[in-house]
Parts: sequence; C-alpha cells; structure tokens
Amino acid sequence: MAQRVLVVDDDRTVSDVVCRYLEHAGYRVAHVSDGGSALAAVAADPPHLVVLDLMLPVVDGLEVCRRLRTRPDGVPIIMLTARGDEADRILGLQLGADDYLGKPFSPRELVLRVRSVLRRTGGEPVDAAPDVLVDDGLEVETGPRIARLHGRELVLTLREFDLLVHLMRHPARAFRRAELLERVWGWSFGDQSTVTVHVRRLREKVEVDPAQPRRIVTVWGVGYRYEPARA
Repeated sequence: MAQRVLVVDDDRTVSDVVCRYLEHAGYRVAHVSDGGSALAAVAADPPHLVVLDLMLPVVDGLEVCRRLRTRPDGVPIIMLTARGDEADRILGLQLGADDYLGKPFSPRELVLRVRSVLRRTGGEPVDAAPDVLVDDGLEVETGPRIARLHGRELVLTLREFDLLVHLMRHPARAFRRAELLERVWGWSFGDQSTVTVHVRRLREKVEVDPAQPRRIVTVWGVGYRYEPARA
C-alpha cells in the first residue's frame, strides 16, 4: 500500500504542485491549508510523513511541529520555509523537524527528500551491524527503531535516532559534521548547523548533564564521537 503524505501549506499554487509531484511519485497525498486542520488530520489518521509550511494561519508551522513532537508515533516532518533567516531554520530543527527546504525549491528535490526520510522510517539497515546496541543503560533496537535509557523509552525524531545509531555503531571514532551530514542525512552538501542542532537535542535526551556530555562528546576542531562507558 502506498505511503501517505500530508501536505500543509496555505499557498494553493505551491501545494498543488507539491501534491501533484508526490502523487506522480506514487504517494497517497492529503492537503490542508492551516495548522489547526493539520493537527486534526494527524490525530484522526496519522500519515507516514508531514510536509509542513512554516507560515500558516490559525496555528503556525513551528507550533504544529512542536505539538506533533509530543506524539509517541514520531511522524517525520519536512519543513518548508520562505524565510531566509537561519535562526528560523534552526528553531524548526530544535523543535524536531527532520528536514527542511527553503522556498523557492525544486519539487523534484522535495520528492527525493521525502523518499529518503521514508526509506529511513521503514527501518532499512545502514549496514550489517547488530540489531541491538547497548551501552551503560542505553539500549537501541534498530529493527523496531526503539531506544531506551534505563528502561524508559525515549522519544526520538527520525534523524535523532539515525544519528544515535550511527555514532554508537562507531564508538570512539570522531566524525566531522560534513561526514555526519552525508552518512546520516544522505546529503553531499548542506547546512552543517543541522548536525549541531540534532546533537544538542540528542544530548538532552541521553545525557545526565547535557552541558557536560559523557556519551556524545565534542572533538574540538573535528566534530563529535560516541564515547562508550569504561568497563
């Protein structure tokens, strides 16, 4: 059965083009034009992915993103924004958006981004690593995409989960932000602050003290590494 995508955008021209391209790519597409309707649509019948405009009537895109991130199903979100301010993009990522595109954008690129996010959501393995990763009370099951810390299930976004898995699969290895952008996001180029934001959010969920991280540590002048617990 085709995967379902909810498009949330009040610009009729943009939404018509986006819906047409997604339908042509084989997705089942629904469209709403305001944030309140988006929240109601997701509550009634959760889609596999939401394409979410930042500037919306009734409830704006950032608030919609924040509320969707309180849901346990972790529906992936690709955010669209006409704003050029980097702070808006970073705020969207901080609230839990899995990806973003700035307007104007290529509809073909959006379809590729949707396909990439949904492929990861489907749990395709990145490599032949074990299905369960365990370290000092942190347990990650890559098949069902479940992470627990001392028995408590963590609410992670798609990218947060993939980032954690990638770092845990390569313990004590330092990665540059550009490497993580390519290996986790599948981007050969892009805004590397995306990685910084996701590392910050992930630390808030897996570290005892995010200000002094023990698991996901900064390697100054390089990037980040996962530091396993000492035996």
